[in-house]
Amino acid sequence: MNKSLNKRPIAIDLFAGVGGLSLGFEQAGFDVVAAVEIDPIHAAVHKVNFPQCSVICRDVRGLTGDEIRTEAGLGHQVVDAVIGGPPCQGFSLMGHRVLHDPRNALVFHFLRLVEELKPRVFVMENVPGMATASHTSLLSELIERFQNLGYRVRLPYQILNAANFGVPQDRRRLFLVGAKRGTALPDYPQALTAPPPDNFGSNAYGHLYTPLPSCPTSREAIRDLPNIERFESLLETDQLRYRLDGGSNYALMLRGEISDPTDFSHTRQHDPSVLTGCLRARHTTLSRKRFASTRPGSTEPVSRFFRISYDGICNTLRAGTATDRGAFSAPRPIHPAHARCISVREAARLHSYPDWFRFHRTIWHGFRQIGNSVPPRLARAVGAAILKALGVKPVKIEEAIILKHTEMVAFNMREAAAHFGVDPRVIPPRKRAASIGN
Repeated sequence: MNKSLNKRPIAIDLFAGVGGLSLGFEQAGFDVVAAVEIDPIHAAVHKVNFPQCSVICRDVRGLTGDEIRTEAGLGHQVVDAVIGGPPCQGFSLMGHRVLHDPRNALVFHFLRLVEELKPRVFVMENVPGMATASHTSLLSELIERFQNLGYRVRLPYQILNAANFGVPQDRRRLFLVGAKRGTALPDYPQALTAPPPDNFGSNAYGHLYTPLPSCPTSREAIRDLPNIERFESLLETDQLRYRLDGGSNYALMLRGEISDPTDFSHTRQHDPSVLTGCLRARHTTLSRKRFASTRPGSTEPVSRFFRISYDGICNTLRAGTATDRGAFSAPRPIHPAHARCISVREAARLHSYPDWFRFHRTIWHGFRQIGNSVPPRLARAVGAAILKALGVKPVKIEEAIILKHTEMVAFNMREAAAHFGVDPRVIPPRKRAASIGN
């Protein structure tokens, strides 16, 4: 572990994915010293973005707290926070909820690792479906078992919308926070922004409109990005050498051109003239005609893709399903000004990821990485509330981090598995099917 990180409280991210929670907690003032992720492709991209973190490509079901401590070089050091979002498809409100889905048991492996790592605080996030009638008994059992381990739990648990924390996206996530007895119990963060009513209507958020400033609109998030259809090279590569100009304060912050006073993350050294995540989708002529005729703020009737309004916010960006549940691509939103689906970089902006953050070069994996992750600005607000309860003033470390081994964002499953020394069949291969929108 980098010794310079000892100046800040430390966190361990379980079920880390590409690192939305990791980045948000780093922005709040933590250092994430270990991240556990079973998918080798996601683990490889996490390692690119967080080279100072020990990335452990393992199934949590066969992993112990002592092994995590050894991998991260922690010894007996106190862990301030264990954070994570156990896979949520078994609780999802999309499609059929499966009470006996084996992935539901993963929340209890999260609990087991909290017991073994003994952090001062834990933060678990999941989909709102976890709090539906068919799952409340499981959630109640989980809370009771945390309490039996000596953790007080902040109740009632909260469903937080990213749009209330400066993210131009209607995205709700359930958060459960607890603290070891003797440690101050954190509160859930209070809303900072309200979404504009353009495409969802004022009744969706009620009283939140009046006292709060609006969150950024889709226009503020992506209007400064180039139209990728102008560049033939982007049919083969996701990288574009392009100097961005103008844009909102939100865009300028994500580009790193103006400072964000609430962001205490480590600076990443990167070339601002190279924009990644720009690979073009090969839409059919018929699809383009349907997209062009769809009014912004409405849903295209054949594909069921939502067309974003520049004056509103994005609908929830989803990950689609893994191979064991059909390998369906999630519906990607239609761009507000162009007859195409948004790019990975545009999705990243709508999710509050900075432009230096890398995703897998493919559209399939890039969108899955974004759709499965917590928006960093939402995670930052939760992390800041934890830090406040711990009585820690966030500290900015000026030493910049260099993103190394960026070739790993192009790894296929075989290459990523070989890098971590794991079986490439740990994630079933994708069965490719034609997408209705391509």
